[in-house]
Amino acid sequence: MTLNKGKSNCITDVNGVKVGHVTLYEELDETKTICTGVTAILPHDDNLFNKKVRAGSAILNGYGKTTGLPQIEEIGLLEAPIMLTTTFSVGAVWQGTLEYMLQETKEIGDTTSSINIVVGECNDSYLNSIREQAIKPEHAIQAIESATEQPAEEGAVGAGTGMVCFGYKGGIGTASRTINSEKGVYTLGCLVVSNFGKREEALFADWGKHKMETPDGSIMMIIATDAPLYDRQLKRLAKRCAAGLGRTGSHLDNGSGDIAIAFSTANSYEHHTNSEDESIVYLRDDHEVMNQLFQATVETTEEAVIRSLKMAETTYGRKGRKVEKAPL
Repeated sequence: MTLNKGKSNCITDVNGVKVGHVTLYEELDETKTICTGVTAILPHDDNLFNKKVRAGSAILNGYGKTTGLPQIEEIGLLEAPIMLTTTFSVGAVWQGTLEYMLQETKEIGDTTSSINIVVGECNDSYLNSIREQAIKPEHAIQAIESATEQPAEEGAVGAGTGMVCFGYKGGIGTASRTINSEKGVYTLGCLVVSNFGKREEALFADWGKHKMETPDGSIMMIIATDAPLYDRQLKRLAKRCAAGLGRTGSHLDNGSGDIAIAFSTANSYEHHTNSEDESIVYLRDDHEVMNQLFQATVETTEEAVIRSLKMAETTYGRKGRKVEKAPL
């Protein structure tokens, strides 16, 4: 039995979560086209460094260039926006996000520690002239500053502008579910950047074969929830993205970067405190609510991929290439 969808069926249904996009599209000449962008996901409105959130991640297949995951694995905290972009622009987006956070938080690198910036990527080089490295640090800042709690744009926008999924136009997709518990209603949302798969592999449509010389592909999957979880439990959620991805037809190709990051807006972690210890309330692993959160992760991951296809439009890119809208 499927779970109920959130109000807007979007990751921003999780209270406080915001999404911002910057989309770049320009035909430079007969062979070169800029077709790329940046997407920012903010867990809440407050200063993210001073009010960190619990987080976990899962590398399903590690052919990717994501930054910041080792510290999430070690410490279990997220202290900056999650940024998504194209492969060759990870450095520029990292730099822009760092500049934003340094401006927002004067003590970073001075009276307190350094900061961990998380940037995920997918390779959009089939449509985008990736060697031009069109994304600059200021585009990351623009994506963060434009973030809103309104339903996120989907399809060929932001980090999804140049992505290809199952041989059709992919990109940004999102979905959400609600879970009833003794304590109230919890919400879980997922946002993906889809960039993987061949047409004959899709399990939700019968498209037949179509030859397209694209890389093996990749996907970034971001899970947000307001359920009170801590880092180990969030890592367990992130792992369940694999089941949702498998439902669509992915089998995690050798050259595919399939990476999931999950965070909770509950149980925030204050950076400035003199306390020696800390207490939090979290769900029991063996409670039925945890199983429903796992189910919500699977359902939203699957639906977010499909929505990334449904919401994208036919897009033209470099070398005169054309990627059509999926017939969904």
